[in-house]
Amino acid sequence: MADPRGFLKVTQRETAKRRPVDIRIQDWKEVYETRDQAKVREQASRCMDCGIPFCHQGCPLGNLIPEWNDLVWRDQGKAAIERLHATNNFPEFTGRLCPAPCEAACVLGINQPAVTIKEVEVSIIDDAFDKGWVVGHAPERMTGKTVAVVGSGPAGLAAAQQLARAGHTVAVYERDDRIGGLLRYGIPDFKMEKQHIDRRLAQLEAEGVRFRAGVNIGTDITWEELRSRYDAVLVATGATKPRDLNIPGRDLAGVHFAMEYLTQGNRVVAGDKIQNQLHADGKNVIILGGGDTGADCLGTATRQGALSVTTLAIGKQPPSDRPTGQPWPTFPTLFEVPSAHEEFGERKYLASTVEFVGENGVLSGIRVAETEFVEGKRVPKAGTEQILPADLVLLALGFTGLEADEIQAQSGAELDNFGNLGRDAKYATNVDGVFVAGDAGRGQSLIVWAIAEGRAAAAAIDEYLEGTTELPFPVKPTDKPLSIYS
Repeated sequence: MADPRGFLKVTQRETAKRRPVDIRIQDWKEVYETRDQAKVREQASRCMDCGIPFCHQGCPLGNLIPEWNDLVWRDQGKAAIERLHATNNFPEFTGRLCPAPCEAACVLGINQPAVTIKEVEVSIIDDAFDKGWVVGHAPERMTGKTVAVVGSGPAGLAAAQQLARAGHTVAVYERDDRIGGLLRYGIPDFKMEKQHIDRRLAQLEAEGVRFRAGVNIGTDITWEELRSRYDAVLVATGATKPRDLNIPGRDLAGVHFAMEYLTQGNRVVAGDKIQNQLHADGKNVIILGGGDTGADCLGTATRQGALSVTTLAIGKQPPSDRPTGQPWPTFPTLFEVPSAHEEFGERKYLASTVEFVGENGVLSGIRVAETEFVEGKRVPKAGTEQILPADLVLLALGFTGLEADEIQAQSGAELDNFGNLGRDAKYATNVDGVFVAGDAGRGQSLIVWAIAEGRAAAAAIDEYLEGTTELPFPVKPTDKPLSIYS
């Protein structure tokens, strides 16, 4: 299990360096420099022979982290990617986008900086692609059964790959013009260049997965028609309904949802031409919401030439060290500096937005006040209001659930008490043959949960079609993370 004394020899945690700010904001390439494989092996050696690897508990996929850390340390990259792919279909996505609850659960993290698990993971898969080790695995036999997967995000793609390898004929439907879901249009290229999606899609196509982009299920094809054409259907549409902020001035021109802004930006980077594109050039931009989506908006606005960018969060600034109420091995809320915040802009906490202000129907600023807590509720503090200039406001406040009107009306599928598509212990909805995985059934969550649920739902569908399955079932719909996040 790596070097048994490695964590004593290598006490410093080191990850890949970010490219200089003044250089990287001139392009849309990923912010990190090329990883030094010798340094990655050295960091992998810090993985302890800890007896009980709590990193497994932190990862919903159950990644065999100590095993591939050991293989990386021994310079056995091909064996490492085999162990990594045994539990994770897309480590190139999780290695770039996951907040790494595995590292929060690392035993070494009790009194030292945790092992750089995420860095080792992405290094394994990038090396594997570079050396041609990632190839298609077509099934030995076909079952004659057909499955439609609606949604091409991480949950849908993971399920599609698992089902295709089990011998089913799988078609993935996506309403956008390109496959990838939020991986394609919600994540800026400076966090993950789209070549990583494209080369993985090439593998899925080689394994027999068929992609149907530009098809909106519920409009182009009804849900009833889709169910009649296939032996099973998996709903993996995500939780795409954005959380709004209904305060005075919401209808002013210049107030937009973050995903509308990011999608347009990603399309332009991909080579599309967008008429009347939402653009930050020369504007005072305010982002409401201090999470990853807000940081993505900030990085995009910086590269578009924004005059200023201010990120407002309604709550308190998180602590820099693990709080006592979130002990190891839970996933703590900590103050971090994502690459976008390192580049440009200002962050303000305890800021409550009271009103959008403007003239002649056009946004000119927002009225904000200091947040105070009254009987556990966050409210604007009287006498602290001020107006911040704003030409563009982006609402990065999360999502409230899936867009369910059409599937409910056309198929009779029921929602749970949280507004997600209801399901049983095997990811099945109340409609025979219709299953749900990922954010559509769980609510807004992490990419690792999406992939884990996609894999589990694939096993449930395989069992539904064949009576038995050999596919892994990593998580149940009722499983909860060792985390404050759902």
